[in-house]
Amino acid sequence: MATQVQTAKLIGHYIGGRAETEAAHYGDIYNPALGEVTARIPMGDAQAVGRAVEAGVRAFPAWAATSPLRRARVMFRFRELLERDRKELAALITAEHGKTLADAEGEVVRGMEVVEFACGIPHLLKGEYTEQVASGVDAWSVRQPLGVVAGITPFNFPVMVPLWMAPVAIACGNCFVLKPSEKDPSPSVRMAELFAEAGLPEGVFSVVQGAREAVEAILAHPDIQAVSFVGSTPVAKAVYQGATSRFKRVQALGGAKNHLVVMPDADLNDAVNALMGSAYGSAGERCMAISIAVAVGDVAEPLLEKLIPRVRALKIGPGMQPEVEMGPLVTREHHKRVSDYIEVGVREGAKLVVDGRDLRVPGSQGFFLGGCVFDHVTPKMRIYQEEIFGPVLGIVRVPDLASAVDLTNAHTYGNGVAVFTADGGAAREFGARIQAGMVGINVPIPVPMAFHSFGGWKQSIFGDHHIHGPEGVRFYTRYKALTSRWPGGSKRGPEFKMPTLG
Repeated sequence: MATQVQTAKLIGHYIGGRAETEAAHYGDIYNPALGEVTARIPMGDAQAVGRAVEAGVRAFPAWAATSPLRRARVMFRFRELLERDRKELAALITAEHGKTLADAEGEVVRGMEVVEFACGIPHLLKGEYTEQVASGVDAWSVRQPLGVVAGITPFNFPVMVPLWMAPVAIACGNCFVLKPSEKDPSPSVRMAELFAEAGLPEGVFSVVQGAREAVEAILAHPDIQAVSFVGSTPVAKAVYQGATSRFKRVQALGGAKNHLVVMPDADLNDAVNALMGSAYGSAGERCMAISIAVAVGDVAEPLLEKLIPRVRALKIGPGMQPEVEMGPLVTREHHKRVSDYIEVGVREGAKLVVDGRDLRVPGSQGFFLGGCVFDHVTPKMRIYQEEIFGPVLGIVRVPDLASAVDLTNAHTYGNGVAVFTADGGAAREFGARIQAGMVGINVPIPVPMAFHSFGGWKQSIFGDHHIHGPEGVRFYTRYKALTSRWPGGSKRGPEFKMPTLG
C-alpha cells in the first residue's frame, strides 16, 4: 500500500489540476551548494503516468477544439506570469541545480522566448489553399494536434527545456505530460501552477516525478502519441528505440562534444572570454558547453597564456551569492564522475595545466569542483571522445583550418561548433563544410532563437525533427490534405483510370 512521508518537504506530481504526494517510493532532493537533502519526491510509476495520461485523454477533445486564438491567449497570460515570477523560478533552479542566480534567470528568459513564439500559433497553424486545382475542385491543407504527448527533460535546464516543448505542443492543441529530472523537480510543479493560473484547463498539462520507471511507463503507454527527450546520447538512443518500436513519434536530443576553433587571426581576448563563459558557465553542465578548444597554427601558447590565469581566478561558490561565477556540480555522484574523467585524462597523457580538484569552499560540504584545463589532448583520448559534462576544457592543437574541420567532422557528436576568426572567407568555408547542427561564427554558444529550431547531427540527435520553432510545430501536429468538389459543379460519370487534375 502506498505510504505518505510526513517528515520532509514533499515536491509532488501535478496531475489533472491537483498535487499528489503519495507513492510507494521516494527520492531525495539535494541542495548541491550545501550537500544536504532539502526535499523528497514521489517516484512515479506506471500508475502515476496512467493517471496523467487519462487526465490528458479527457481534456484533449475540448482543448483541440479550442480555437488557436484562445490557446494563444492562454500562452500570453502564461508568459506574463513567467515574467512576474522569473526571480522565484530562478531561485528554485539555483537551490536544486546549483547554477548562479544570474544564469538561472537567463535560463527562464530563454524559455520564455519559446512561449512568445507559441503565442503566434494562429499564424503558425495556417495551412495552404489552392482554388480550382481542377474544374470545380479546390484543395487545402491543415495541421491538427496528435493527442497526448510527453516530454522527458534533463537536470541542467529544469525550466528552459520543458518550455522548449510544452508551450508549442499545447498551443498546437495537444495535452502534455512532463517527466522532469528527479534531481531538480520544483520548477516543474511551479510551472504547472502558472499554467493553471493562466487559464489552461485541467489535464492539459501534468507533471509526473520520478526516474527510469516513469520513463519506461511513458514509452509503453499506448495513448501517448509522441515523446520529446533531451539528455545523454545512450539514453536518447534508448528512448528513440523504445518510442519508435511502439509507433510513437520521437525527437530525442542527446549528448555533445562541442568544439571552438580559434584561428591565428582571432581576437584572443574575445576568444578567451568566449571560452570562459561557454566552458565554465553552469559548471560545464550544458549540452552546448564548449569542452574542446581547437588551437590552429601557433595560437595555442598565447591562448593558454591568457586563459590559464582566468580559469584559476574563477569565483566559485554557492550560486545564491551575487559575486559567484560558477556554482557546484549537481550531485555528489556527478562530481565523482567528472573527477574520474580528470584522472583518466592524466593517465592518458594529456597535460593538466589547471587542476581544480582540490578546491574547497569554506563552510560548505557542497559538490564543488574548480575549473580544469588540459593541453595536448588528442582524438584517441577518452576525454576527447566522451562527454564529461563538467568544468573541464581540453586544448587540441592542429596546423590549419582544414585539419580543424576534419577533426571536428570526425567526432561521433555533431551538436554545436564555433569558429573565432577575422577572416570572412575562412568563416564561410567553415560554415559550409562543418558537420554539426548548430554553428557559431565568433559566437561561442550558437543556440538558435526560439523562432528557429534547436538540434544537432550524428549521435547528438535521434529522430527527424529538431526542437521548438517551425520544426516543433511540425512535430506536434499531423498534416492533412483535403480536396473537395461540390454538387452542381462538373458532372462526370465513373472514371476507372488514375485521376488527373488540370
